[in-house]
Amino acid sequence: MRASISLLFLLWFTALILSCNSNGTTNGHVKEISGGLDTDGALDTLPELPVAGNFSDQKELMLDSIDIVHFLKNNTLFKPFEKDFFKFYSGRNYACAWHDQQGLIEQSNILYNRILQMADNGLSLDAPYLERYQQMMENPETFGLAEQELMLTGQYLHFAKKLLTGIPDADARATKWFIPRKKTDYTQLLEKIIGGQKGVVSKSFYPLYEQLKKELQRFTLLEKNGGWMAIPVAKKSWRLGDSSETVGLIRKRLLATGELSLDSGSALYDEALEAAVKNFQKNHGLNEDGVAGPGVIREMNVPVRERIEQIIVNMERCRWLPNQTEEEYVVVNIPQFKVFAFEKDSMVFSSNVVVGKETNKTVIFRGDMKYVVFSPYWNVPESIMKKEIMPAISRNPQYLERNNMEWNDGKIRQKPGKDNALGKVKFLFPNVYNIYLHDTPSKHLFKEEKRAFSHGCIRVADPKNLAVYLLRHQKEWTEAAITVAMESGKELFVPLRKPIPVYIVYFTAFVDQQGKINFRKDVYQRDQALKEMLIK
Repeated sequence: MRASISLLFLLWFTALILSCNSNGTTNGHVKEISGGLDTDGALDTLPELPVAGNFSDQKELMLDSIDIVHFLKNNTLFKPFEKDFFKFYSGRNYACAWHDQQGLIEQSNILYNRILQMADNGLSLDAPYLERYQQMMENPETFGLAEQELMLTGQYLHFAKKLLTGIPDADARATKWFIPRKKTDYTQLLEKIIGGQKGVVSKSFYPLYEQLKKELQRFTLLEKNGGWMAIPVAKKSWRLGDSSETVGLIRKRLLATGELSLDSGSALYDEALEAAVKNFQKNHGLNEDGVAGPGVIREMNVPVRERIEQIIVNMERCRWLPNQTEEEYVVVNIPQFKVFAFEKDSMVFSSNVVVGKETNKTVIFRGDMKYVVFSPYWNVPESIMKKEIMPAISRNPQYLERNNMEWNDGKIRQKPGKDNALGKVKFLFPNVYNIYLHDTPSKHLFKEEKRAFSHGCIRVADPKNLAVYLLRHQKEWTEAAITVAMESGKELFVPLRKPIPVYIVYFTAFVDQQGKINFRKDVYQRDQALKEMLIK
């Protein structure tokens, strides 16, 4: 079956556990890795709908179009939904949707409770006319039918838009997120729900979103119970065999978030604690050596409130993912420093990457992979040429020759070869940002925990197997042929028979296949700005 792009985003996240100990695929071959998720099962366990169940199909209780006009005049905060009101009720011949002959139907209370519990979805409670809405739901007999009916529809439209779409497009773009947002017809959605159709809420973000929602509830409970104590940070690193009071504090900290399942109360750094520290390191993108050094302790000391806010921020990003259905695509998660490739419901490739440094941030956007370029020239960008290459030439007239560079039509390029800045292959998905994936001769950088060193493009630790994946449908491009092309020293453009979507995303919190929450450092300082928008 065709899975929505964001359902496959879940497969990406849940399959990370299978690749996190490797810089790429094994044995020099692209290896299919199961995401560990039954797709049909995932769709059957979508989150709770804004309202659920069959609505009354009564035809006796009716509205008039003038009722909507008067309601919107008196409740101007619902004015942005004017077209939705008329579209919805004209489609029902103005029959009431939230009433039957006995009064308000049960779905009205379900919606009411969902709105009051917005915090469960990481949302602030800002329902329009909340006080009057509460009075209406608590004492419905004191309000007229038309006002009740239209207030419920207005509250639904507001809640559905906030839950499914999040902050406005302009605010999302202000956080440098340029992946097109999904489009949702809220009146059509309500019509389908009222008609009793199942699975009608957009499936684009829900699997990952629901995972984060559960973690939000768990961390909120942790906060109510006092969170965790800070551990004194010292220069010393704690490791297997050490014994001290600090070891006991580390044990309690890992017990709080589940990396350690049982607290023995021992002050000895034993094998069980070492394994728990490795779990913590893996879940936070740290080197998994089992040693609780100062960096690990600082990560443990991040307050529970900050982790809650980090989860909420990434739940909001989930709302922005598009509704597209694509069977194969490539994803780069910037804070995780990873690239993944998917085919249908399986992750078939993963690799560490290096992304843009703070002053040359990699852009968050969507493109279409169209070319694999073997033994590429590196056409030096004008900014690098002016700031770096030209000053180097002025200091050393032999700079170009020594670096295998040449002038070409008034610009500088580096010729193909083992020292070429793009390595032996690059992957082009033409875009206005001039971002692409490529090999690199600087392999040592892939061992770093924080891999933000480039000028904006994305360096891939295992480029050969990425080429194998992208060209797998072009039988002439065997693994041996790819190796020859990479070593040829002659630039060769190979068009893909079918463009493959590339998504460059930014998630600092996600859940892996084993149900463990993962956090990553906010390498571009994007979380704080989004958090402030959500609070506002």
